[in-house]
Amino acid sequence: QLQLVESGGGLVQPGGSLRLSCATSDVTLDYSAIGWFRQAPGKEHEGVACISSSDGSTIYADSVKGRFTISRDKQKSTIDLQMNSLKPEDTAVYFCAEFSGPSCSSTDWDDWGTYDDWGQGTQVTVSS
Repeated sequence: QLQLVESGGGLVQPGGSLRLSCATSDVTLDYSAIGWFRQAPGKEHEGVACISSSDGSTIYADSVKGRFTISRDKQKSTIDLQMNSLKPEDTAVYFCAEFSGPSCSSTDWDDWGTYDDWGQGTQVTVSS
């Protein structure tokens, strides 16, 4: 049974917006930080954003600051990633991942290997 399920990917023009969702259990959302990663063809996983379950604090990669917003939707039991002003270089498969603790570590929140579980990903393509 999948514990993390991403949705919302698709094709969008440069400058457009998409909203990704990561569905998981309320237990996971209450006790684990959740991160969003992306992987472009031929590249390694890149940390995009993380949200702590402990206090809702967030961390963003410099490449997406001011354009992406990570948030929790308690009604839907999801962690969402609102992506605005999309660029072709944002094209990638986007994954959500469950961190090994309730807080996004400032030192390794963007290290794919420190997460305990991952979804299967959703494709985002930014192209005209």
